[in-house]
Amino acid sequence: MTLDTDRTGESRLDIGAKLSGYSLMDALLWRRSRRFAPGMQISGGPLAYRSTAAPRPLTRDEEAALAFAACGITGHTLAEMPYRDGDRPGAGGGNIIAQLVGRTIASGDGIHSVSLFVINDEGVSLVRRPQDLDRAEIPDLIRLAHDRELSALYERVRVQVRDRRSDVPREVPFVPPFNQFSANVPGTTYFLPVAELTALMINLLLSAFEDDFAFYVLDERNRFQPAGLAKFARSRGGHLNDDLSSGRVVTAGFLDTWLCEFAAVEQGAMLQNLGLMTQALGLGGFPHFAAHPFAWYQELGFRMNDLRFSRTIGAGPLMASVMSLTGRNMPMPTAVGFEHDGEPLLRPYCPPYYRNMEEAVLAFVDFKYAPGRGTLRDGGASSSWSDGAAVQSDIPKASDRAIAATIAYLDYLHTRYGRVPANNGPFRSVLAYQAADLDEDFYNRFYVPDALSPTQRDRAAQ
Repeated sequence: MTLDTDRTGESRLDIGAKLSGYSLMDALLWRRSRRFAPGMQISGGPLAYRSTAAPRPLTRDEEAALAFAACGITGHTLAEMPYRDGDRPGAGGGNIIAQLVGRTIASGDGIHSVSLFVINDEGVSLVRRPQDLDRAEIPDLIRLAHDRELSALYERVRVQVRDRRSDVPREVPFVPPFNQFSANVPGTTYFLPVAELTALMINLLLSAFEDDFAFYVLDERNRFQPAGLAKFARSRGGHLNDDLSSGRVVTAGFLDTWLCEFAAVEQGAMLQNLGLMTQALGLGGFPHFAAHPFAWYQELGFRMNDLRFSRTIGAGPLMASVMSLTGRNMPMPTAVGFEHDGEPLLRPYCPPYYRNMEEAVLAFVDFKYAPGRGTLRDGGASSSWSDGAAVQSDIPKASDRAIAATIAYLDYLHTRYGRVPANNGPFRSVLAYQAADLDEDFYNRFYVPDALSPTQRDRAAQ
Protein backbone atom coordinates (compact mmCIF):
# COMPACT_ATOMS: atom_id res chain seq x y z
CA MET A 1 0.00 0.00 0.00
CA THR A 2 1.32 3.45 -0.85
CA LEU A 3 1.98 6.17 1.70
CA ASP A 4 -0.94 8.55 2.20
CA THR A 5 -1.16 11.91 3.89
CA ASP A 6 -3.97 12.48 6.36
CA ARG A 7 -6.61 15.15 5.97
CA THR A 8 -4.66 17.55 8.19
CA GLY A 9 -1.51 17.27 6.07
CA GLU A 10 0.48 15.14 8.52
CA SER A 11 2.35 12.19 7.03
CA ARG A 12 1.80 8.76 8.52
CA LEU A 13 3.81 5.55 8.34
CA ASP A 14 3.09 3.19 5.48
CA ILE A 15 0.09 1.13 6.53
CA GLY A 16 0.97 -1.90 4.46
CA ALA A 17 4.20 -2.39 6.40
CA LYS A 18 2.43 -1.84 9.70
CA LEU A 19 -0.26 -4.42 8.98
CA SER A 20 2.15 -7.00 7.58
CA GLY A 21 4.14 -6.96 10.80
CA TYR A 22 1.20 -7.14 13.21
CA SER A 23 0.03 -10.53 14.45
CA LEU A 24 -3.54 -11.74 14.76
CA MET A 25 -2.79 -12.89 18.30
CA ASP A 26 -1.73 -9.38 19.29
CA ALA A 27 -4.88 -7.94 17.74
CA LEU A 28 -7.02 -10.39 19.70
CA LEU A 29 -5.20 -9.79 22.97
CA TRP A 30 -5.26 -6.00 22.76
CA ARG A 31 -8.66 -5.44 21.16
CA ARG A 32 -10.73 -3.17 23.42
CA SER A 33 -13.39 -0.55 23.09
CA ARG A 34 -11.51 2.73 23.38
CA ARG A 35 -13.70 5.79 22.95
CA PHE A 36 -11.97 9.01 23.93
CA ALA A 37 -10.55 10.89 20.96
CA PRO A 38 -9.00 14.34 20.48
CA GLY A 39 -11.62 17.05 20.73
CA MET A 40 -13.99 15.09 22.99
CA GLN A 41 -15.31 16.02 26.40
CA ILE A 42 -16.79 14.05 29.31
CA SER A 43 -18.66 16.78 31.17
CA GLY A 44 -19.06 15.22 34.62
CA GLY A 45 -18.32 12.30 36.90
CA PRO A 46 -15.05 10.65 37.89
CA LEU A 47 -13.70 10.70 34.31
CA ALA A 48 -14.63 14.33 33.59
CA TYR A 49 -12.14 15.68 31.07
CA ARG A 50 -11.95 18.14 28.17
CA SER A 51 -9.47 17.31 25.44
CA THR A 52 -7.05 20.08 24.57
CA ALA A 53 -6.20 18.51 21.21
CA ALA A 54 -8.00 19.22 17.95
CA PRO A 55 -9.88 16.37 16.22
CA ARG A 56 -7.59 14.43 13.86
CA PRO A 57 -9.34 12.67 10.97
CA LEU A 58 -8.08 9.31 9.75
CA THR A 59 -6.09 9.07 6.56
CA ARG A 60 -7.75 7.70 3.46
CA ASP A 61 -5.40 4.69 3.66
CA GLU A 62 -6.56 3.98 7.20
CA GLU A 63 -10.18 4.33 6.18
CA ALA A 64 -9.58 1.99 3.24
CA ALA A 65 -7.94 -0.62 5.48
CA LEU A 66 -10.88 -0.50 7.86
CA ALA A 67 -13.43 -0.77 5.06
CA PHE A 68 -11.54 -3.76 3.68
CA ALA A 69 -11.57 -5.44 7.09
CA ALA A 70 -15.31 -4.87 7.33
CA CYS A 71 -16.37 -6.18 3.93
CA GLY A 72 -13.50 -6.39 1.44
CA ILE A 73 -13.80 -8.71 -1.56
CA THR A 74 -11.18 -11.44 -1.18
CA GLY A 75 -11.82 -14.24 -3.68
CA HIS A 76 -14.26 -16.95 -4.65
CA THR A 77 -16.05 -19.22 -2.21
CA LEU A 78 -15.57 -22.98 -2.33
CA ALA A 79 -19.26 -23.90 -2.08
CA GLU A 80 -18.52 -27.55 -1.37
CA MET A 81 -22.14 -28.60 -0.97
CA PRO A 82 -24.31 -31.61 -1.91
CA TYR A 83 -26.21 -30.42 -4.96
CA ARG A 84 -28.06 -33.70 -5.40
CA ASP A 85 -28.97 -36.69 -3.27
CA GLY A 86 -28.24 -39.53 -5.62
CA ASP A 87 -30.23 -38.83 -8.75
CA ARG A 88 -32.96 -36.80 -7.08
CA PRO A 89 -32.98 -33.29 -8.60
CA GLY A 90 -33.38 -30.57 -6.01
CA ALA A 91 -32.40 -32.85 -3.14
CA GLY A 92 -29.30 -32.20 -1.08
CA GLY A 93 -29.98 -28.48 -0.71
CA GLY A 94 -26.66 -27.15 -1.99
CA ASN A 95 -28.38 -24.76 -4.36
CA ILE A 96 -29.13 -22.55 -1.37
CA ILE A 97 -25.77 -20.96 -2.29
CA ALA A 98 -26.62 -17.63 -3.90
CA GLN A 99 -23.30 -16.40 -5.30
CA LEU A 100 -19.67 -17.41 -5.34
CA VAL A 101 -17.83 -14.24 -4.32
CA GLY A 102 -16.26 -14.13 -0.85
CA ARG A 103 -15.63 -11.18 1.44
CA THR A 104 -13.60 -10.79 4.63
CA ILE A 105 -16.72 -11.80 6.56
CA ALA A 106 -18.91 -14.88 6.38
CA SER A 107 -22.36 -14.47 4.87
CA GLY A 108 -25.22 -16.95 5.03
CA ASP A 109 -25.66 -18.63 1.62
CA GLY A 110 -23.25 -16.13 0.06
CA ILE A 111 -26.03 -13.54 -0.01
CA HIS A 112 -23.91 -10.64 1.31
CA SER A 113 -26.91 -8.94 2.86
CA VAL A 114 -24.93 -6.20 4.58
CA SER A 115 -23.77 -2.97 2.97
CA LEU A 116 -21.48 -0.49 4.69
CA PHE A 117 -21.91 3.27 4.96
CA VAL A 118 -18.74 5.19 5.88
CA ILE A 119 -19.29 8.61 7.45
CA ASN A 120 -16.62 11.23 8.11
CA ASP A 121 -16.10 14.99 8.05
CA GLU A 122 -16.01 14.97 4.24
CA GLY A 123 -19.31 13.17 3.74
CA VAL A 124 -20.81 9.70 3.35
CA SER A 125 -19.72 6.82 1.12
CA LEU A 126 -21.49 3.54 0.40
CA VAL A 127 -19.26 0.48 -0.03
CA ARG A 128 -20.95 -1.63 -2.66
CA ARG A 129 -21.52 -5.37 -2.23
CA PRO A 130 -20.42 -7.95 -4.84
CA GLN A 131 -23.93 -8.11 -6.35
CA ASP A 132 -23.95 -4.33 -6.74
CA LEU A 133 -20.86 -4.39 -8.96
CA ASP A 134 -20.32 -5.34 -12.58
CA ARG A 135 -19.34 -9.02 -12.40
CA ALA A 136 -16.50 -8.37 -14.86
CA GLU A 137 -14.84 -6.14 -12.22
CA ILE A 138 -14.58 -8.86 -9.58
CA PRO A 139 -11.30 -10.53 -10.71
CA ASP A 140 -9.48 -7.19 -10.74
CA LEU A 141 -10.85 -6.31 -7.30
CA ILE A 142 -9.63 -9.65 -5.96
CA ARG A 143 -6.18 -8.94 -7.43
CA LEU A 144 -6.05 -5.53 -5.73
CA ALA A 145 -6.91 -7.16 -2.40
CA HIS A 146 -4.21 -9.81 -2.73
CA ASP A 147 -1.68 -7.16 -3.79
CA ARG A 148 -2.60 -5.22 -0.61
CA GLU A 149 -3.65 -2.24 -2.73
CA LEU A 150 -6.44 -1.46 -0.31
CA SER A 151 -6.82 2.23 -1.11
CA ALA A 152 -7.17 1.51 -4.81
CA LEU A 153 -9.67 -1.22 -4.01
CA TYR A 154 -11.63 1.13 -1.76
CA GLU A 155 -11.88 3.77 -4.47
CA ARG A 156 -13.22 1.17 -6.90
CA VAL A 157 -16.01 -0.09 -4.66
CA ARG A 158 -17.19 3.03 -2.85
CA VAL A 159 -19.67 5.65 -4.02
CA GLN A 160 -19.78 9.04 -2.30
CA VAL A 161 -23.44 9.75 -1.67
CA ARG A 162 -23.28 12.88 0.52
CA ASP A 163 -20.80 15.74 0.86
CA ARG A 164 -21.31 16.35 4.58
CA ARG A 165 -21.29 14.28 7.74
CA SER A 166 -24.71 12.71 8.34
CA ASP A 167 -26.04 12.35 11.85
CA VAL A 168 -29.25 11.49 13.67
CA PRO A 169 -30.61 13.72 16.45
CA ARG A 170 -28.22 13.52 19.41
CA GLU A 171 -30.92 12.59 21.88
CA VAL A 172 -32.87 9.59 23.12
CA PRO A 173 -34.23 7.42 21.46
CA PHE A 174 -31.80 7.96 18.59
CA VAL A 175 -28.53 8.09 20.56
CA PRO A 176 -28.24 6.77 24.15
CA PRO A 177 -27.02 9.34 26.70
CA PHE A 178 -23.72 7.53 27.26
CA ASN A 179 -22.81 7.71 23.55
CA GLN A 180 -23.71 11.33 22.90
CA PHE A 181 -20.27 12.69 23.84
CA SER A 182 -18.41 10.35 21.49
CA ALA A 183 -20.46 8.89 18.66
CA ASN A 184 -20.08 10.37 15.17
CA VAL A 185 -18.35 13.58 16.26
CA PRO A 186 -15.85 15.63 14.21
CA GLY A 187 -12.62 13.81 13.42
CA THR A 188 -14.12 10.35 13.76
CA THR A 189 -14.91 7.83 11.03
CA TYR A 190 -18.26 6.15 11.53
CA PHE A 191 -19.05 2.77 9.99
CA LEU A 192 -22.75 1.90 9.70
CA PRO A 193 -23.60 -1.63 8.47
CA VAL A 194 -27.07 -1.90 6.92
CA ALA A 195 -28.61 -5.27 6.07
CA GLU A 196 -31.00 -5.65 3.15
CA LEU A 197 -33.17 -8.61 4.09
CA THR A 198 -35.35 -9.48 1.10
CA ALA A 199 -32.77 -11.44 -0.91
CA LEU A 200 -31.85 -13.49 2.15
CA MET A 201 -35.51 -14.05 2.92
CA ILE A 202 -36.39 -15.24 -0.58
CA ASN A 203 -33.35 -17.48 -0.73
CA LEU A 204 -34.14 -19.12 2.62
CA LEU A 205 -37.78 -19.64 1.68
CA LEU A 206 -36.91 -21.25 -1.65
CA SER A 207 -34.97 -23.81 0.36
CA ALA A 208 -37.48 -24.11 3.23
CA PHE A 209 -40.31 -24.86 0.80
CA GLU A 210 -38.44 -27.61 -1.06
CA ASP A 211 -39.39 -31.23 -0.36
CA ASP A 212 -36.31 -31.86 1.80
CA PHE A 213 -37.47 -29.26 4.33
CA ALA A 214 -41.17 -28.81 3.49
CA PHE A 215 -41.73 -26.22 6.22
CA TYR A 216 -45.19 -24.80 6.79
CA VAL A 217 -45.87 -21.32 8.19
CA LEU A 218 -48.70 -20.02 10.39
CA ASP A 219 -49.32 -16.35 11.21
CA GLU A 220 -49.47 -15.89 14.98
CA ARG A 221 -50.75 -12.31 14.48
CA ASN A 222 -53.74 -13.64 12.54
CA ARG A 223 -55.09 -16.33 14.87
CA PHE A 224 -52.46 -18.84 13.69
CA GLN A 225 -54.02 -19.07 10.25
CA PRO A 226 -51.89 -20.42 7.35
CA ALA A 227 -49.72 -17.57 6.05
CA GLY A 228 -50.88 -17.76 2.44
CA LEU A 229 -49.87 -21.43 2.23
CA ALA A 230 -53.14 -23.30 2.82
CA LYS A 231 -53.23 -24.87 -0.65
CA PHE A 232 -49.66 -26.13 -0.21
CA ALA A 233 -50.44 -28.05 2.99
CA ARG A 234 -49.85 -31.79 2.83
CA SER A 235 -53.22 -32.36 4.50
CA ARG A 236 -54.80 -30.71 1.44
CA GLY A 237 -52.73 -32.53 -1.15
CA GLY A 238 -49.78 -30.16 -1.19
CA HIS A 239 -46.12 -30.78 -0.38
CA LEU A 240 -45.57 -28.73 2.81
CA ASN A 241 -45.68 -30.61 6.11
CA ASP A 242 -48.45 -29.05 8.20
CA ASP A 243 -48.43 -31.79 10.84
CA LEU A 244 -47.69 -30.03 14.14
CA SER A 245 -45.89 -33.10 15.48
CA SER A 246 -43.38 -33.02 12.60
CA GLY A 247 -41.43 -30.07 13.97
CA ARG A 248 -41.73 -28.32 10.59
CA VAL A 249 -44.56 -25.92 11.41
CA VAL A 250 -43.25 -22.47 12.32
CA THR A 251 -44.69 -19.00 12.67
CA ALA A 252 -44.14 -15.94 10.52
CA GLY A 253 -42.72 -14.09 13.52
CA PHE A 254 -40.22 -16.88 14.13
CA LEU A 255 -39.03 -16.67 10.51
CA ASP A 256 -38.68 -12.87 10.69
CA THR A 257 -36.67 -13.16 13.90
CA TRP A 258 -34.50 -15.90 12.44
CA LEU A 259 -33.84 -13.74 9.40
CA CYS A 260 -32.77 -10.74 11.49
CA GLU A 261 -30.48 -12.99 13.54
CA PHE A 262 -28.76 -14.29 10.40
CA ALA A 263 -28.17 -10.73 9.20
CA ALA A 264 -27.05 -9.61 12.67
CA VAL A 265 -24.35 -12.29 12.65
CA GLU A 266 -22.99 -10.85 9.42
CA GLN A 267 -23.05 -7.33 10.88
CA GLY A 268 -21.33 -8.63 14.01
CA ALA A 269 -18.53 -10.12 11.94
CA MET A 270 -18.03 -6.70 10.34
CA LEU A 271 -17.73 -5.09 13.77
CA GLN A 272 -15.28 -7.70 15.02
CA ASN A 273 -13.07 -7.23 11.97
CA LEU A 274 -13.24 -3.46 12.39
CA GLY A 275 -12.16 -3.86 16.01
CA LEU A 276 -9.21 -6.04 15.06
CA MET A 277 -8.11 -3.72 12.26
CA THR A 278 -8.50 -0.70 14.51
CA GLN A 279 -6.16 -2.34 16.99
CA ALA A 280 -3.62 -3.23 14.30
CA LEU A 281 -3.59 0.40 13.13
CA GLY A 282 -3.14 1.76 16.65
CA LEU A 283 -6.49 3.56 16.57
CA GLY A 284 -9.33 3.64 19.05
CA GLY A 285 -12.80 2.39 18.29
CA PHE A 286 -15.99 0.95 19.71
CA PRO A 287 -19.28 -0.65 18.59
CA HIS A 288 -22.51 0.96 19.74
CA PHE A 289 -26.27 1.25 19.25
CA ALA A 290 -27.57 2.12 15.79
CA ALA A 291 -30.85 0.19 15.78
CA HIS A 292 -33.47 2.94 15.64
CA PRO A 293 -36.03 1.65 13.12
CA PHE A 294 -35.91 4.61 10.74
CA ALA A 295 -33.80 7.59 11.88
CA TRP A 296 -30.57 6.66 10.11
CA TYR A 297 -32.40 5.77 6.91
CA GLN A 298 -34.17 9.12 6.85
CA GLU A 299 -30.92 10.99 7.51
CA LEU A 300 -29.01 9.14 4.79
CA GLY A 301 -31.75 9.81 2.25
CA PHE A 302 -33.25 6.37 1.81
CA ARG A 303 -36.47 6.09 -0.11
CA MET A 304 -39.15 5.91 2.59
CA ASN A 305 -42.70 4.60 2.70
CA ASP A 306 -44.97 5.83 5.51
CA LEU A 307 -47.23 2.99 6.58
CA ARG A 308 -49.94 3.46 9.17
CA PHE A 309 -49.35 1.52 12.38
CA SER A 310 -52.63 -0.35 11.84
CA ARG A 311 -51.28 -1.73 8.56
CA THR A 312 -48.04 -2.96 10.10
CA ILE A 313 -49.93 -4.99 12.70
CA GLY A 314 -52.49 -6.32 10.23
CA ALA A 315 -55.45 -4.58 11.86
CA GLY A 316 -58.85 -4.89 10.23
CA PRO A 317 -60.85 -1.90 8.95
CA LEU A 318 -62.77 -1.43 12.22
CA MET A 319 -59.70 -1.48 14.43
CA ALA A 320 -57.83 0.79 12.02
CA SER A 321 -60.68 3.31 12.18
CA VAL A 322 -60.73 3.24 15.98
CA MET A 323 -56.95 3.71 16.07
CA SER A 324 -57.22 6.70 13.72
CA LEU A 325 -60.04 8.28 15.74
CA THR A 326 -58.07 7.92 18.98
CA GLY A 327 -54.85 9.29 17.50
CA ARG A 328 -53.01 5.97 17.77
CA ASN A 329 -52.65 5.20 14.09
CA MET A 330 -49.35 7.01 13.68
CA PRO A 331 -47.21 6.71 10.53
CA MET A 332 -44.40 4.15 10.66
CA PRO A 333 -41.62 5.29 8.28
CA THR A 334 -40.15 2.28 6.48
CA ALA A 335 -37.04 2.35 4.31
CA VAL A 336 -37.68 0.64 0.98
CA GLY A 337 -34.57 1.49 -1.07
CA PHE A 338 -31.51 3.69 -1.45
CA GLU A 339 -30.90 5.81 -4.54
CA HIS A 340 -28.25 8.33 -5.55
CA ASP A 341 -28.44 10.62 -8.57
CA GLY A 342 -31.44 8.64 -9.77
CA GLU A 343 -29.65 5.28 -9.61
CA PRO A 344 -30.88 2.59 -7.18
CA LEU A 345 -27.83 1.50 -5.19
CA LEU A 346 -29.72 -0.72 -2.73
CA ARG A 347 -32.73 -2.24 -4.42
CA PRO A 348 -34.72 -4.76 -2.36
CA TYR A 349 -36.71 -7.55 -3.94
CA CYS A 350 -40.10 -6.00 -3.18
CA PRO A 351 -42.26 -3.04 -4.25
CA PRO A 352 -41.74 -0.27 -5.27
CA TYR A 353 -38.92 -1.71 -7.40
CA TYR A 354 -41.16 -4.57 -8.50
CA ARG A 355 -44.87 -4.49 -9.21
CA ASN A 356 -45.59 -7.23 -6.70
CA MET A 357 -43.89 -10.02 -4.77
CA GLU A 358 -44.31 -12.51 -7.62
CA GLU A 359 -42.23 -10.33 -9.92
CA ALA A 360 -39.67 -9.81 -7.13
CA VAL A 361 -39.28 -13.54 -6.40
CA LEU A 362 -38.93 -14.38 -10.09
CA ALA A 363 -36.28 -11.66 -10.43
CA PHE A 364 -34.29 -13.25 -7.62
CA VAL A 365 -34.66 -16.68 -9.22
CA ASP A 366 -33.23 -15.16 -12.40
CA PHE A 367 -30.37 -13.65 -10.39
CA LYS A 368 -29.33 -17.19 -9.51
CA TYR A 369 -30.44 -19.29 -12.46
CA ALA A 370 -30.92 -17.19 -15.63
CA PRO A 371 -28.99 -18.98 -18.43
CA GLY A 372 -25.63 -17.35 -19.11
CA ARG A 373 -25.98 -14.63 -16.48
CA GLY A 374 -27.30 -16.14 -13.26
CA THR A 375 -24.76 -16.52 -10.46
CA LEU A 376 -25.09 -20.32 -10.76
CA ARG A 377 -25.45 -20.30 -14.56
CA ASP A 378 -22.67 -18.00 -15.79
CA GLY A 379 -20.34 -20.74 -17.04
CA GLY A 380 -18.42 -21.15 -13.79
CA ALA A 381 -15.27 -19.28 -14.87
CA SER A 382 -15.54 -17.03 -11.80
CA SER A 383 -15.42 -19.81 -9.25
CA SER A 384 -12.99 -21.97 -7.30
CA TRP A 385 -14.02 -25.12 -9.19
CA SER A 386 -11.50 -26.51 -11.66
CA ASP A 387 -14.36 -27.21 -14.08
CA GLY A 388 -16.93 -24.63 -13.07
CA ALA A 389 -19.12 -25.13 -16.10
CA ALA A 390 -19.52 -28.83 -15.39
CA VAL A 391 -20.37 -28.24 -11.74
CA GLN A 392 -22.88 -25.51 -12.54
CA SER A 393 -24.59 -27.60 -15.18
CA ASP A 394 -25.45 -30.17 -12.50
CA ILE A 395 -26.73 -27.72 -9.88
CA PRO A 396 -30.54 -27.99 -9.92
CA LYS A 397 -32.74 -24.93 -10.08
CA ALA A 398 -35.27 -24.25 -7.32
CA SER A 399 -38.39 -26.33 -7.98
CA ASP A 400 -41.53 -24.75 -9.41
CA ARG A 401 -43.54 -25.58 -6.30
CA ALA A 402 -40.95 -24.09 -3.96
CA ILE A 403 -41.04 -20.92 -6.09
CA ALA A 404 -44.86 -20.90 -6.02
CA ALA A 405 -44.99 -21.33 -2.24
CA THR A 406 -42.41 -18.56 -1.76
CA ILE A 407 -44.49 -16.20 -3.90
CA ALA A 408 -47.68 -17.10 -2.03
CA TYR A 409 -46.14 -16.56 1.40
CA LEU A 410 -44.46 -13.24 0.58
CA ASP A 411 -47.54 -11.95 -1.23
CA TYR A 412 -49.52 -12.73 1.93
CA LEU A 413 -47.07 -10.78 4.11
CA HIS A 414 -46.92 -7.78 1.80
CA THR A 415 -50.69 -7.64 1.32
CA ARG A 416 -51.49 -7.95 5.03
CA TYR A 417 -48.64 -5.96 6.62
CA GLY A 418 -47.47 -3.69 3.82
CA ARG A 419 -43.83 -4.68 3.99
CA VAL A 420 -41.40 -7.59 3.71
CA PRO A 421 -40.18 -8.74 6.19
CA ALA A 422 -43.33 -7.88 8.10
CA ASN A 423 -41.70 -6.86 11.36
CA ASN A 424 -39.55 -3.97 10.09
CA GLY A 425 -39.33 -3.96 6.29
CA PRO A 426 -36.36 -4.61 3.98
CA PHE A 427 -33.58 -2.87 5.94
CA ARG A 428 -32.12 -3.48 9.36
CA SER A 429 -29.20 -1.98 11.28
CA VAL A 430 -28.19 -3.06 14.78
CA LEU A 431 -24.81 -1.60 15.72
CA ALA A 432 -22.36 0.89 14.27
CA TYR A 433 -18.60 1.09 14.74
CA GLN A 434 -16.51 4.20 15.18
CA ALA A 435 -12.76 4.52 14.62
CA ALA A 436 -10.66 7.50 15.65
CA ASP A 437 -7.32 8.66 16.96
CA LEU A 438 -6.98 8.44 20.73
CA ASP A 439 -6.25 11.25 23.18
CA GLU A 440 -3.24 9.79 24.97
CA ASP A 441 -3.32 12.44 27.71
CA PHE A 442 -6.79 11.30 28.80
CA TYR A 443 -5.66 7.69 29.17
CA ASN A 444 -2.43 8.72 30.91
CA ARG A 445 -4.45 10.64 33.48
CA PHE A 446 -7.07 8.03 34.34
CA TYR A 447 -5.72 4.61 33.36
CA VAL A 448 -2.90 2.19 34.02
CA PRO A 449 -0.14 2.24 31.37
CA ASP A 450 -1.26 -0.89 29.52
CA ALA A 451 -4.75 0.49 28.86
CA LEU A 452 -3.21 1.50 25.54
CA SER A 453 -1.26 -1.08 23.59
CA PRO A 454 2.28 -0.52 22.24
CA THR A 455 0.73 0.05 18.82
CA GLN A 456 -1.41 2.89 20.14
CA ARG A 457 1.51 4.36 22.09
CA ASP A 458 3.68 4.25 18.96
CA ARG A 459 0.98 5.96 16.94
CA ALA A 460 0.58 8.73 19.52
CA ALA A 461 4.33 9.38 19.32
CA GLN A 462 4.22 9.96 15.53
